[in-house]
This record gives sequence, C-alpha cells and structure tokens, in this order.
Amino acid sequence: MDYEIIEGRNAVIEILKGSRKVKKIFLAVGLKENENISKIKSIASLKKISVQAIEKDKIDKIATSFSHQGVIAYVEPYQYYSFNQFTNDLLKVNEHSIVLILDSVTDPQNFGSLIRSAESAGVEGIIIPKRRSVSLTSAVYKAAAGAVEHIKIVQVSNLVSTIEALKKIGFWIVGGTEKADANYFEFDFKGKTAIVLGSEGKGISRLVLEKCDFLVKIPMYGKISSLNVGIAGAILMFEARRQQKT
Repeated sequence: MDYEIIEGRNAVIEILKGSRKVKKIFLAVGLKENENISKIKSIASLKKISVQAIEKDKIDKIATSFSHQGVIAYVEPYQYYSFNQFTNDLLKVNEHSIVLILDSVTDPQNFGSLIRSAESAGVEGIIIPKRRSVSLTSAVYKAAAGAVEHIKIVQVSNLVSTIEALKKIGFWIVGGTEKADANYFEFDFKGKTAIVLGSEGKGISRLVLEKCDFLVKIPMYGKISSLNVGIAGAILMFEARRQQKT
C-alpha cells in the first residue's frame, strides 16, 4: 500500500482519532513534551501504532514543508466519497443543508482553509473537479488542521452535470463572484444551498457560472477589489449557516 505523509501535531492527532490506517509516526529527537505530543503518544499506543524518534534533519527531508512541528505520520491514502453516495446522504438531510463546490481552486493553503471553515460551519460536504484542481496533499491537510477527517470530500469529472444533479434534489446553486449585483447578506440562504467558488485568478468558469441560479458578492469598501477565496468562502458559508439557524 502507498502511504501519504501527514504533517503537524494537530493534523496527526485528528488522523489518529479517525478511521484511516496509520502505519507509523516520526517525532523529532528532543521534541519538548506537551499536551499534543502526549496525546499523540497515548492514542498511538492504544492503537498499537509505531512511534519512532528520529533526527529533525531527517524529518525535514521527508516532509514537504518546514511547518511539520517535528511530527509526521505515514497514513493510508484518503478515499474520496462517490457522488452517488454523497447525494444519497444528502437526501437524508433536512432542508437546512449546505454544500460547497470549488471550481478549480489550485492553492493548497486556500483549499485547506476552506475545508477547515466548511467543517466548522457544518457544511455537508465539498465537491471538487478531478482536473485543474488541487487534491488532498500534505500541505492541504496541514492547512485544514485535521478537518479533512470530519467532512465528506467528493471528486467529480464534470461540475456542470454535478450541479444539474444537485438541482434535481432541490438545491439552489449560489455563485460567489464580484460580478454579482446582490450582496451576500441580502440573499436568502435558508433552503438547500450549494455555494460555488471559483479559482484564485479567474474566478468561476463561464459554463459553471451559467448554471448558477443566483450570484452574490461580498462588497469591498477599501482599495482592494476582492478577497482571498479562503476568506470569501468562510464568510459565505457562515452567513448561510447563520440564516439557517435563525
């Protein structure tokens, strides 16, 4: 089996709490004992997972970033949810449900941030395209702070047909774009809602934009014309959740 490398203390803790198989964990020699390190050792011991102390320079060579905090784990690859299974699950959820659709987001930090925000906002799941999109890399997992283990992530071949399928089960498709006329806080998010966000540079693609039922924007009051997609997504998801909770 090929294993993925997961980096960072919180990310490794969340992996250990989940159902994915962890082959082994490396801790940097001389790492100061604290609550997180103790928790990693404790859970690993209960699950009979090997924990080895190795020199920090060796961890630096294995890791894909220098933000590993002296902790890395070898984990079985993430299994994306199938869209059919996801839609079956959505049919069991009440009217107050939110789905996030990402149209070609390519930056790992943004993707990780969106996963973390989506999980925190109680979003049902995230849909990404198989092509022209960042996948679940170690950098994404680190940025998501372990939220990957607690939210459904779906890869699809065609976003346009995916959107059509969501419409058939009662979802309104809402695109977040500076091209919109309506402000996000003026929109009624109380029904089943799929929020669409575009890539960092080009925004939502033309074909996907045409499939949106509504478009909303976050008004800018300063000299910068747009927000980072990770921040914009958090604002829209939490506004949708706020409305659905009131």
